[in-house]
Amino acid sequence: MKNRSFLSQSFCAQFFCGLIIAAVTVGLASCGTRYYKFPQYTFANRPIPPSKLANRVMVSLTVNGSQGSLQILDAFRDIRSNIFDPNTSFHISGYASGFPNMIFNFPEQVLGFVYSNSDGSLTRIDYGKEAASGTGGTLPQRSDSIAVPLNFNHVYAAASAIGQLVVIDNTSGRTFALNLPNVYKVAVNQGDTVVLAMVRNSNTLYRLIRLNANQPAVPGAVDCQPFNLPVYCVVPVPDSATNPSLDRPVGAYFSLDGTTAYVLNCGPECGGNASSITLLQQGAMRVDNFPTSTNYPSPVIGSVSVPGGATTVLSDGTTLYIAGQQLLADGLFTGFLSTMDLASNTITGKYGISDGYHTKLLFGDDNTLWIGSQGCANGERAKLNQNYNCLTRFDLGSKSASIVPAVNPADPNSHVPYPNANENLQYYGDLTGLCWVQNMHKMYTAYGGQVHAFNTADGSEIDNSRITIQGTALDVAYMDAITNAAN
Repeated sequence: MKNRSFLSQSFCAQFFCGLIIAAVTVGLASCGTRYYKFPQYTFANRPIPPSKLANRVMVSLTVNGSQGSLQILDAFRDIRSNIFDPNTSFHISGYASGFPNMIFNFPEQVLGFVYSNSDGSLTRIDYGKEAASGTGGTLPQRSDSIAVPLNFNHVYAAASAIGQLVVIDNTSGRTFALNLPNVYKVAVNQGDTVVLAMVRNSNTLYRLIRLNANQPAVPGAVDCQPFNLPVYCVVPVPDSATNPSLDRPVGAYFSLDGTTAYVLNCGPECGGNASSITLLQQGAMRVDNFPTSTNYPSPVIGSVSVPGGATTVLSDGTTLYIAGQQLLADGLFTGFLSTMDLASNTITGKYGISDGYHTKLLFGDDNTLWIGSQGCANGERAKLNQNYNCLTRFDLGSKSASIVPAVNPADPNSHVPYPNANENLQYYGDLTGLCWVQNMHKMYTAYGGQVHAFNTADGSEIDNSRITIQGTALDVAYMDAITNAAN
């Protein structure tokens, strides 16, 4: 009896200790690392996505030009999967267009639009559901430029291949195609009240006019559609009669106060004479401002010469940052970043950057500005055997520029950290996508057809072995940014 009692007591003690150990283990596990934890109240009440990833970069890619998809990367850990299942990747469900080359990112609205060059589709993406959520309209294939205002009431596209300025009017559910031969750029202000169009190899700027019901076509219109009962017209914007400054216009920046439009004149880089910025009154170019004759006043209020070139622009509210190329005596172009003080409308600096046609400008952490371009291997830097890659990190504090990745073609031991599939050790290729992973000191890129990520603090490249994609990367977007300014 004593032995049986002792054994029973011993068993109970062991069982009780086991329960304690199990409870402690569960408690420690619950207090340990929780890799995909979201706060009780998410930022701006954003929904928790199916992937459970809180820092997502969306990559648009194509396999062969006719098969495409949208992949999601974990930008916090720089991986393309869930850490608990490394063989699983995340995609935007329901998306299958062939060549998704443009992402329009609106994280504040928890959505985006993706344009596919192969079929002209503009697909709405629900960031909360990580799924395609209907169409944003159908645009011409191979559209050169697309503009989506913040109210989403309209979508504007320039298609030079068919010579049309296309307007998707979501307020009426109709689409209008205005004939404007060689139109290849379109720009809209944040209020969706000024729409400008630019024509290839032309010094004429055009604007869009929205007519009242049953209003006849306005004088001097290049085209109005529909022909019988026009709703929209496109008309030329008259340059200054005394000091013409429009010279191959290619883009525009609109002041936040709604007063001034700063039009970029590409100049020699686009076959013109002189690059500059033309200042125009926004009010005179509103879509509801109708000309009463063909000789209406010019909205031009001034111009500023930009010898370094002007193809893309970004502002911090006090300074315009203008990227472009300058023609040199040997017939080649080289890249420059010019700064323009908005209070005095004067150029305050000019800094050498990567060569190529510049289309990307984006602020980043650590007081930096990042500039991307295409066709960099055809400029002065390649001729001089200097670093001719297409991405530049500009330190706004020290006013210094560095091309990344840091490569010295003259040194046989110097090469890019993570070569693309073509195994070019000196050159990644065109920079076609750029996004700022806010407050994480990172910039993600679609660079030479692959995903590359960089540290904003020093420009060094992050190991991309776990964020590469199967296919050709075309564009990137930070889906969980605090503001829409991250792209």
